Amino acid sequence: MNLNFDMAGPAIALGLSSIGSSIGCCIAGMASHAVMSRVEEGHGKFIGMAAAPSSQSIYGFILMLLMSKAIQEGDLAPLSGIAIGTFAGAAIMISAIFQGKVCATGIQASAKQPAIFGKCFAAIGIIESFALFAFVFALLLM
Repeated sequence: MNLNFDMAGPAIALGLSSIGSSIGCCIAGMASHAVMSRVEEGHGKFIGMAAAPSSQSIYGFILMLLMSKAIQEGDLAPLSGIAIGTFAGAAIMISAIFQGKVCATGIQASAKQPAIFGKCFAAIGIIESFALFAFVFALLLM
């Protein structure tokens, strides 16, 4: 039996980023449900903010595709792929989880003061940038 771990790194990158996105969206989604039960309008913007951590899954998906192609073409060693996938995926995952927490507080704050809704996206974007940094640095390592 031949165990082939060539695609372990790409799978780890996708898996960790998707886990983070699901946790982040869960945290923010629970906050949006609580707020929507207390306010009569503006539910769509709370749902939209709760979905923000889902973008990290996209970074993991693109990273998986590019890593698997690099491994198949011999430009990336499978062991290097595992290391890059693990650490970049973990960074993207943690970014998504904390972005979900920031989204949750933004949802709660904008329910109390609707005028600050747009301003809350500054902090959400800052957290997002760390996932982008991890993604770009992983590409540079490849």
